[in-house]
Amino acid sequence: MFIRYERSIKEFIVNYPIVSTLVIIHLVLWIIIDFLSLPFGALIEAWGVGSNLLVAEEQYWRLITPIFLHGDLMHALFNSFSLVLFGPALEQMVGKSKFLFGYFGAGIIGNIGTFIFGPENYWHLGASGAIFGLFGIYVFMAMNRKHLIDQSSAQMIRVILIFGLIMTFFRSGINVYGHLFGFIGGFLLAPLVLKNARIYSPWGNSNRHNYHYDAKEVQFNPNRWRRKRWLPENIRKNWLLIIIGILAAIGLLSRFF
Repeated sequence: MFIRYERSIKEFIVNYPIVSTLVIIHLVLWIIIDFLSLPFGALIEAWGVGSNLLVAEEQYWRLITPIFLHGDLMHALFNSFSLVLFGPALEQMVGKSKFLFGYFGAGIIGNIGTFIFGPENYWHLGASGAIFGLFGIYVFMAMNRKHLIDQSSAQMIRVILIFGLIMTFFRSGINVYGHLFGFIGGFLLAPLVLKNARIYSPWGNSNRHNYHYDAKEVQFNPNRWRRKRWLPENIRKNWLLIIIGILAAIGLLSRFF
């Protein structure tokens, strides 16, 4: 379930538009807020960061907006990578609407738990609570919807969940409440999210087995060698991955200068 078979970034985006859109939002906001340090970005962060004190003053949108924001590039990349790894299977199985409901529902529950049990003057941001919600849905699936998940995938979820919980309690700067209540939220919402879910197929969204050749496509073009291609095909197909890699390198180098 968690091995990717897409041949390019473009194919991944077409097959999993919700996961792709969320990852793009993560990276675009990081570029605006941190990389370019635009005044508009500072305003977005100021109005979007999670704050228990400000939620108590009825700024309830802060239970949602922190899910989109991240502290730095590595934070954004780690959560985006987790989403790319664990989101596609669920998006295919339950559909776009239920995936959004489970993802944001768990994230909001995680932020509500942070508000209720966290310190009054506590600030937080990140999609980790929502991603732990995905783990909660998969754990419920492994326990109560065994026909939807294979044994190796269920074992992988258990191992990563245990590792994630260990990191939650032993690493500094982590919103423990967001992780725990995000997981609980995902588990509680799972019966609704998984209702009428279909079994995951690695080719479920792909058109590669239904492809029909057009006669025009196989005709010889005498001028085909004269076409100018400024970028190799591999680069054009994987431009987003290359950009993410460049941003990651910049983020790592910035720590040393």
